[in-house]
Amino acid sequence: MGSFSIWHWLIVLLIVMLIFGTKKLRNIGQDLGGAVKGFKEGMREGTAEADKPVEPPPPPHVGHTIEGEVKRDKV
Repeated sequence: MGSFSIWHWLIVLLIVMLIFGTKKLRNIGQDLGGAVKGFKEGMREGTAEADKPVEPPPPPHVGHTIEGEVKRDKV
């Protein structure tokens, strides 16, 4: 009673195919395959971004005040 034989699984597969139809099962398989592929690509991109060295932010710009006068030349 622990495991089913191959004949049990074939009967279950036949019943599932009769209920859902082969076209719907094919669409479900394609959607599932696309989801798994997208997940794997996302994981690869995530690890590639994590492997990149992180650049430290640039130091803040410290301004210097220069005191002086503005003179106009007469034209």
